[in-house]
Amino acid sequence: MKTINRRSAIALGVTAAAVTPLFSLAASAKAKKYGPKDGKEIAPGVRVVEVGTGNADIPAYKSIAIVDVVFQPGAHAPQTVMDNDMVCTITAGAFTIKKADKEFKLKEGDMYTCAKGKTDEATNTSKVVGIHRIAVLIPA
Repeated sequence: MKTINRRSAIALGVTAAAVTPLFSLAASAKAKKYGPKDGKEIAPGVRVVEVGTGNADIPAYKSIAIVDVVFQPGAHAPQTVMDNDMVCTITAGAFTIKKADKEFKLKEGDMYTCAKGKTDEATNTSKVVGIHRIAVLIPA
């Protein structure tokens, strides 16, 4: 086993100090607990909560809006045409997603995309409150 000299110990300490804030940012991406009246109801048992917005460095998009779509157990969001391109992350629960040409199942930590003009519908198939964190890409 190698011994650590003073220079290695300092480098390790500086690296640990630099990385620590990244771990706290990752923890903030966890699903937030929402109350039954938070956000705006879009379907029975399905609510949209605005999380925040920011500028985009992607040339095709001017900004990004982050929303959480909160589904009660068994709740269903009916088929909807997407107004914008979106990147969706399941932060809680399990879902069945139906698109025009396919159906698939997702669980916490899984991601999928939605394209502008395409249809999508989702059902929370879990026994817990399910959350889709959606990055809505706003065109330039």
